[in-house]
Amino acid sequence: MEKLEMEKIVNYCKQYGFVYQGSEIYGGLANTWDYGPLGCRLKNNVKDLWRKRFIQENKNSYEIDADILMHPKVWEASGHTTSFSDPLVDCKNCKSRYRADNLISGYTNLVNPDLMSDEEMIRYIRDNQIQCPKCGKSDFTDIREFNLMFETYRGVVRGDKNGLVYLRPETAQGEFVNFLNVQRTMRAKVPFGIGQIGKSFRNEITPGNFTFRTIEFEQMEHQFFCKEGTDSGFYKFYKEYAMNFCRDLGIDTDKLRYHDHDKLAHYAKEACDIEYLFPMGWGELWGTHNRTNYDLRRHQEYSGVSQEYLDPLDNTKYIPYVIESSVGCDRLTLALLCDSYREEDLGDGTTREVMGFIPALAPYKVAILPLVKKYHSEYAKELKEKLSKYFMCTYDETGSIGKRYRRCDAIGVPYCITVDDETFNQGTVTLRDRDTMEQIVLPVEEIEEYVMERIQF
Repeated sequence: MEKLEMEKIVNYCKQYGFVYQGSEIYGGLANTWDYGPLGCRLKNNVKDLWRKRFIQENKNSYEIDADILMHPKVWEASGHTTSFSDPLVDCKNCKSRYRADNLISGYTNLVNPDLMSDEEMIRYIRDNQIQCPKCGKSDFTDIREFNLMFETYRGVVRGDKNGLVYLRPETAQGEFVNFLNVQRTMRAKVPFGIGQIGKSFRNEITPGNFTFRTIEFEQMEHQFFCKEGTDSGFYKFYKEYAMNFCRDLGIDTDKLRYHDHDKLAHYAKEACDIEYLFPMGWGELWGTHNRTNYDLRRHQEYSGVSQEYLDPLDNTKYIPYVIESSVGCDRLTLALLCDSYREEDLGDGTTREVMGFIPALAPYKVAILPLVKKYHSEYAKELKEKLSKYFMCTYDETGSIGKRYRRCDAIGVPYCITVDDETFNQGTVTLRDRDTMEQIVLPVEEIEEYVMERIQF
């Protein structure tokens, strides 16, 4: 297959109901996207499998759902109100706006803008006459820091600064401020984890590449609280745990890699990304960070409430270190869409498009197809209703059976069940496997067990 272009994935997602342009009937709103029936189901499956691996199967881990709006002092303590910004420059000729670090990384890979100050970046841009991608001129303003947090107000008086609140730019702070609550109510002993799935908002000035970077997105984050001295071991564990999860989702190992941070955030002792080879190049997929005890220490300072843990083993008190494992659900879903798409030459002059999701991820697990609508549709609909109690099913009675197989392949249905005369005569159906295209005859009463066994994760 030729190199996959992002435009093809965008069009494919719209055609088959995975992702639509936000507010499309009004001309759309830039970089907003709505998940359609298939995309919604796929994304929910991603969340369910993350929850299974990081909460259900992960020793001493608990899930919470913290509010999007938090006390504004939370963001003072976390440092977001003073340091959560992008270094922006404007082209004086065409007025286009860019991140300075992106201009440099798009120009060369010989320097790392993450290691540069604002002054060093603008000097490099001017010394090397880096051109505006839109108009080709090299005449930029000085760098200005652009705050990424969305502000809003609560209360009845518009603009009342006392009512200023923020749409959260990350979910992690909800886990930190609930450390004591979870530890107390769950009688949890360090080490233990707190996980959360939720929406975050960032006023990105340069979003793009479909759902890779948007102003509204969903995060799946897990914060693991541990004792200093054990932190590096748990950091290594969660790096590997995240990578193994990506591989278990079926992502091509050759398109995954680790990237250790050259420049650590102010709170980090160790940091690493898992990157995926998207159609537009390597991009951050998953972050693992050793945040030390920075977050709990800051919240103790700003709230006045002790965040110390009394260790029952030796009666010592300490503020736990935190190992963060954070992935954008939208970005992981996009990686799965890109990685699962393939075109296959069938050897007879025809090709088929396939979404090769592992069965546990597939939006629909089974498609019920009556061979002849006139004779078999009534029973097929009854069978679909019965099987829908156990897993997601779809039904298709339009067109030849071959065309219906192709439509099912295109949306990633792993198993097609055809109802035909033998269903009435012998109590059997024909079950077709998406990947091998092989067909077997299966008794109706064995369908549920057969499929359930194969969709487990």
